[in-house]
Amino acid sequence: MSPPSPPAVRPFLKWAGGKRQLLPEITRFVPPSFGAYCEPFLGSGAVYFDLESRGLLEGRRAALMDNNPDLIGAWLSLREDPEAVIRALRRLAGSHRDDPKAAYYRVRDERFNPARAELISAGGRWSEDYDASLAAMFVYLNRTGFNGLFRLNNAGRFNVPVGRYANPRICDAPNLRAVSTVLSRPGVELREDRFESVCEWAMPGDFIYFDPPYAPTSATASFTAYTPGGFNGDAQRRLQMVVVELARRGCHVLLSNSTAPDITALYADNVMARAAGLRAVRVSARRAINSRGGSRGAVEEYLISNIPARDRT
Repeated sequence: MSPPSPPAVRPFLKWAGGKRQLLPEITRFVPPSFGAYCEPFLGSGAVYFDLESRGLLEGRRAALMDNNPDLIGAWLSLREDPEAVIRALRRLAGSHRDDPKAAYYRVRDERFNPARAELISAGGRWSEDYDASLAAMFVYLNRTGFNGLFRLNNAGRFNVPVGRYANPRICDAPNLRAVSTVLSRPGVELREDRFESVCEWAMPGDFIYFDPPYAPTSATASFTAYTPGGFNGDAQRRLQMVVVELARRGCHVLLSNSTAPDITALYADNVMARAAGLRAVRVSARRAINSRGGSRGAVEEYLISNIPARDRT
């Protein structure tokens, strides 16, 4: 008897720069064989869920990381108690139908931000203390807020405005249960951590996919405030050093980023990056995070990797 097929599963969050529409290009760089898999910038996990759904992670360790404690807290809570998250989300969805705008700001300002502040005041890595109610609010605000952004102001408060959606799908219970199932399989690790930590354990042959906040291509194109410290040029340079180190170690590495001049200088035109076997390939993608609808559309992005790309099928 053949083993059961992995459950069909897709991201439960919207995320600025999410990779679902770029999966055909990313798939060309998935190595034919590899050891452990790691995503140090988890976000919505589109690439992880695609690999899981195709059975490519069966029997492999998968380390899913992000330094955004809200994000990891929501993932952990959904893994541990999906039914509690679903019940809370259904209540939020009901309130949203009655008065979307009022419901959104009531949840954001009167419940979500105060609950976060209480966790933060306790100190430590509070993602592990995220309960089902807070995780449901996180998902609700993500599904109904502007463009799926997660943005914090200087005081560390979530300040994304309500989005304009006629009928947002707030609670997709079957998919939430499928997500919990794949996250619960042996070998899957979720943790709040900095991207640099992958260097502490990655082995030759492991596959690491980096999807950092993109370097802005203009002065108004930066959406990097997922954590209070943001992700600036210095962080991009530190990331480049990690990617080069892992490539030299014999890991399979793949990085997504913008075609900003700084990224071209760090990878496409960089002697150390090229000596490590890294090549920067331009691919076309559609992006929808500009506040002006007319400014959205097809853009070029980089896929940077030491993995030979397969031909398009």
